[in-house]
Amino acid sequence: MADHTNRTQTRLADLVEATKLTGTGRLQEATDLIQRSLFGQQNTTTSPQTMDGAYRLDDGNEAATPHHPKSGFIPEGLQEQLRDALGQVARKFGLSSPSGSVTSGLEAFDPTALFRDGAGTVPPVSPIPPAPSEPWSAPDAPVREGAFTERSFSNAAGARDYKLYIPSRTVAQPPLVVMLHGCTQSPDDFAAGTAMNHLAEVEGFLVAYPAQSSKDHGQRCWNWYQPGDQGRGSGEAEIIAGLTRAVMSEYDVDPRRVYIAGLSAGGAAAANIALAYPDLYAAVGVHSGLAAGCAGDISSALTTMRLGPSGVLQGETARVPTIMVHGESDSTVHPRNGEQVLVQAGVDMLTPSVSDGVSPGGLAYIRTRYADESDRVVVESWVVRGLNHAWSGGDPSGSYTDRRGPDASRAMVDFFMAHRLDRPRH
Repeated sequence: MADHTNRTQTRLADLVEATKLTGTGRLQEATDLIQRSLFGQQNTTTSPQTMDGAYRLDDGNEAATPHHPKSGFIPEGLQEQLRDALGQVARKFGLSSPSGSVTSGLEAFDPTALFRDGAGTVPPVSPIPPAPSEPWSAPDAPVREGAFTERSFSNAAGARDYKLYIPSRTVAQPPLVVMLHGCTQSPDDFAAGTAMNHLAEVEGFLVAYPAQSSKDHGQRCWNWYQPGDQGRGSGEAEIIAGLTRAVMSEYDVDPRRVYIAGLSAGGAAAANIALAYPDLYAAVGVHSGLAAGCAGDISSALTTMRLGPSGVLQGETARVPTIMVHGESDSTVHPRNGEQVLVQAGVDMLTPSVSDGVSPGGLAYIRTRYADESDRVVVESWVVRGLNHAWSGGDPSGSYTDRRGPDASRAMVDFFMAHRLDRPRH
């Protein structure tokens, strides 16, 4: 009974929060929050009516038995508050308020009525769930799809295929985000898991996904630990930089707003490339990755991944604005590597501001923002408790994702768009 009460109180808090969101016009976020709270759904186009096994009310516990919405889980003392919250949300959406008694759970009304449009259909859930108490927003209208095309690039350093997402709506001189996948992944897999194309459609930026080939690495990992692929003017670093410039030239990208990010081996490669080309990339995102130049061969790479860096890297003079996301429970790349990414970004010279929270999926996180002497945030850290080696808040249609965590893609885009190359380096 205590567990049922706690779950109901959580859902009630979600519904009250949804009411607040609708009051500020953030209708899509309110819809997403209600659907997650009542149905345990994210990123699905399946109507709650037609879900086999009915509605999930187990707070994300996949091993739990699905419950039916008519199972009477609402303690009497919370019933009227719940009805009032639902009624406010329904009225905000211009829909009919739930009618009848709620004394036996939700059996007196159809919860899907909250989400029906005039034609009686249930709109899909946005694949980008907002984090609570964060200034993130989702579009109020359905998002169209742009073009996701296969490309290839070559220069003196080598050649790689890549995919490019061009949103249906672009701005003049759009920004560009370069996304480097992890081992065994592909551009399509990484795009699905991060849902970065959705954000690109909302914000109007381009996304390039370079592809590592199996002939260049048996597991399709970027060779972040090879000296010939780490520095400026050679190997994979030069290929990715050249590919970036090619996209910039073809689509008149704003040269001040070009960014690079990656997961795991891709995160380590992104750190290498951003440090090698600080005149090209305005900021870097490193998710579950390692600091630039922290290994020089496969042996040192494996040791660093397992145990963390052996010492503080020295000699870097360029500081690139950096956002780091790492799972506290990462058993593939030790969390100490995330700490080293921050050290390399120069946090010892910055002023930290720490906040914490819990994601909609239930994972606690610590967010630290580091500001320079002008009070501009130039480094940001997200440490997620309970997250293993996976993209935080990612879509389960892609590999190495955990949708329970805070939305790493949204966090990175927000951080990126706050930085331009015309601002001085710290």
